[in-house]
Amino acid sequence: MEKLKKIELEYSINTIPKILYYRLSNPSGLEEWFAKKVTLENEIFTFKWSQSEQQAKLISKKTDSFIRFKWLDDEQEYTYFEFSIHEQELTGDVAIKIIDFVEPDEIGDITGMWTEQIEGLKHTLGV
Repeated sequence: MEKLKKIELEYSINTIPKILYYRLSNPSGLEEWFAKKVTLENEIFTFKWSQSEQQAKLISKKTDSFIRFKWLDDEQEYTYFEFSIHEQELTGDVAIKIIDFVEPDEIGDITGMWTEQIEGLKHTLGV
């Protein structure tokens, strides 16, 4: 299997970290923009979309700062996906950074998918 490539995407979001963190770390917050249905049991998040379902283990978090997940069906030891919240240095705006690992030939598609997801998040936040 080809080694996956780490991508880091950053999006400015006009909100406060506490509100954003809720949308990234809580099943009901994630249901507003990320998946159709999200459940949590024993640090395992189950994400359900129209045609699929995936589970991810919560592997690390810091309140109002970041949350990191590992897909349970991902056999690669080094991969995860993470949402982190920080202030942009130049503007002071709050931003979300997404870290993900993807096939090199899927970078464009995955970047587009995350951009679309973040637009949905912004819509739920009213920004």
